[in-house]
Amino acid sequence: MDGASRPSQRQSFFRTLFISPSEPRLRAGWRILLHAGLTLFLTLAAAFPVGFALLLVGGLSFSDSDPGLPLLSALSSLLGALPATFVARRVLDRRSFRSLGLSLDRSTVLDLAVGFAVSGIMLTSIYGIEAGAGWLRFDEWAWRSASAGTVIAGTFVWLIIFVAVGIQEEIFSRGYQLQNLIDGLGIWPGLLLSSLLFGLLHIANPNSVWYQTLPGILAAGLFLAYGWLRTRRLWLPIGLHIGWNFFEGTVFGFPVSGVGGFRLIRQHVLGPEWITGGAFGPEAGLVVLPALCLGAALVWLWTRSRNAAALSPETRRDGGPSLGNTPSRAGLE
Repeated sequence: MDGASRPSQRQSFFRTLFISPSEPRLRAGWRILLHAGLTLFLTLAAAFPVGFALLLVGGLSFSDSDPGLPLLSALSSLLGALPATFVARRVLDRRSFRSLGLSLDRSTVLDLAVGFAVSGIMLTSIYGIEAGAGWLRFDEWAWRSASAGTVIAGTFVWLIIFVAVGIQEEIFSRGYQLQNLIDGLGIWPGLLLSSLLFGLLHIANPNSVWYQTLPGILAAGLFLAYGWLRTRRLWLPIGLHIGWNFFEGTVFGFPVSGVGGFRLIRQHVLGPEWITGGAFGPEAGLVVLPALCLGAALVWLWTRSRNAAALSPETRRDGGPSLGNTPSRAGLE
């Protein structure tokens, strides 16, 4: 082997390791890692100005009983995820931002509203199951011990928090991660791995016990991904996510993935934790499974007239992920 061929072989090795052989872009695994790192960096960078603005404009404190800290976290995460995903999608993926499923059309508002309503029905079923089985005790409505202004402000602030969380987590998990994993591994490995990563992101939440938390959050991730699969848009999963958190925490008074907040219904969960989820919330209990099945059936009914397997013109033009089950021969592309 002559010396002239060695640089060429080294160049070929590094190109195969870092670049997809079929197109000039990094492989999916590298793209996902770089996107996650950029998201974290921009989230931390946004935290200081957001916190300063909340203190200056909103007068919110960051005590345990105040929504200031959750609001800071939600807004900073959103302001980190949006530009990070836009840059990663354009620079690393060489795709358009809207090809993640963010194009606007006449179904956008309807999908958001229906997703929100479906989650309301799901949480109503969970509350009904636990109340009917004697696994929770109703204490009072919030307005019995709080002023109307407090109730309205608490409801509004926590709705803003959950809107920010729903948009950020869906763009991050069902948008960037899921669709890049499908590109590289195929649909079923992509669905399972993205949902597992979604579950791992919640492992460090308050009151989390990993062997109870992980299966329920993984199942919830698969359910939210089903909303994307049926529509090839993120609007339905975003509506489902916002609605789940809002009805779970603000309306029915359950913990939201271990986090408390303002509650319109004041209640205490009394049943076995392996069923109810205890202090983490219904996602960590078996009670979430029938609700997810109900939600999946309602999503199917809402989307039954759509051809979800067919790419929209925007997705075809902008390079959305293929739904093929077989990954590329080149590996994680």
